[in-house]
Amino acid sequence: MTPLRQKIPALPPRLEGLAALATNLAWSWHRSARALFRRIDDAVWRSSHHNPIVVLQQAAPERLELLARDPDFCAHYDGVMEWLAVERSAPSGWFLDQYPGLDAARPVAYFCAEFGLHASVPIYSGGLGVLAGDHCKTASDLAIPLVGIGLFYTKGYFDQRIRPDGWQEDSDDAVKPETTPLIPVLSPDGTPWLTVLQTFDRPIHIRAWTLAAGRTVLYLLDTNLEANHPDDRELTSKLYAGGLPMRLRQEWILGVGGVRVLRALGITPGAWHANEGHAAFMMLERARELVLGGSSFDEAVATVRASSIFTTHTPVPAGHDAFEVGQVVSCMGMGFLQDFGVDFERVPALGIHPAREPGQFQMTVLAIRLAGHVNGVAQRHGVVSRELWGDMWSERPTEQVPIGAVTNGVHLATWMANPMMRLLDIHLDNDWGSRLDEAETWDAVLGLDARELWHTHEELKGTLLRYIREE
Repeated sequence: MTPLRQKIPALPPRLEGLAALATNLAWSWHRSARALFRRIDDAVWRSSHHNPIVVLQQAAPERLELLARDPDFCAHYDGVMEWLAVERSAPSGWFLDQYPGLDAARPVAYFCAEFGLHASVPIYSGGLGVLAGDHCKTASDLAIPLVGIGLFYTKGYFDQRIRPDGWQEDSDDAVKPETTPLIPVLSPDGTPWLTVLQTFDRPIHIRAWTLAAGRTVLYLLDTNLEANHPDDRELTSKLYAGGLPMRLRQEWILGVGGVRVLRALGITPGAWHANEGHAAFMMLERARELVLGGSSFDEAVATVRASSIFTTHTPVPAGHDAFEVGQVVSCMGMGFLQDFGVDFERVPALGIHPAREPGQFQMTVLAIRLAGHVNGVAQRHGVVSRELWGDMWSERPTEQVPIGAVTNGVHLATWMANPMMRLLDIHLDNDWGSRLDEAETWDAVLGLDARELWHTHEELKGTLLRYIREE
């Protein structure tokens, strides 16, 4: 029995596929799949915040046997399983049609400090994670080969609650592996960790958990292992907590550890994407690998740049991570610095801004220097970013600073409300989601009946108000 299947109790043979459906987050962006789990037990579906694993764990065997004999439920189930088979299949479709010459076995490695895929896996805090989650979902939809690399925050991101006396307090939103699709990845020799890295003169063992979202696979790194020093076991426990010392270690684990975990798994990416500066150490580790393989320092930097993309999100200087250079050097360790074969000052110098505080190592500066393509997340943000970082190119006018823009989008199937989608189903046919790049689709949207559109708007507004009032 697979570790994922162990999370789900015995199911009737007619409904065995529910286990595979519940343990792949693709269900979260498919209306019919969500409705299927809701039909099993609507009360548990709501109380668990839409967690199908919990629904199946708490479902009475008699209830499942009854559903297995229900022709209508079984027809619903068959339709969803047919969709899931396509959603999990080997890459095909849009990606291969558009780029038949690219090697699908060399995926994009997408590094991010947080991934917002679904509320049942609370390892994100806001927009950065939501965007990363939407990228993973869209990659699955388009069959773009992509693997996500992040951290497994076992205590999640802090939640807030109001005490009886009216004061607000923080509470941990702990992640329970037994109620999520997360499974640990074992090394080939059976040890629980995949790699070891040295930091602050101490080894840190790193294991990974895997999470499936359609065709996309995420690897989440974790240091909570008995082999680690007690202080290091908590390094990946909480998102954005513990101040700068913990943040530095977390970003070292994400970047350097993430590259080494991919190597241990035999994954050879064709492109490397750092979503925000938190992941910039990933580029430095790859440069170190190249130098150890025979490249000069400058050749290694140029090679890393050729396959690296960096997306910056923050429009103000205070929002970019900066650490004391001495702390970064201590985190790296002399062994890591000596691997580059140059004066060790040249390595931390990659993160020092030429016109600002010489004692500050800035993750965004490191990412800009080692990425061949840098972009903001909106056209206006591109302008702001060129102004913010333009003094790295003192000889260039601001408009020629090599920072572009790719405007943020959203994963439509996740964020569009069901009533609005039903309205489009009626007027545009059920396949409108696959025709979004056709002008005729948008012409039809402009022709929607205004009264029906306003009625749907009022329905959704009522839903929002009831949620706010906790009715």
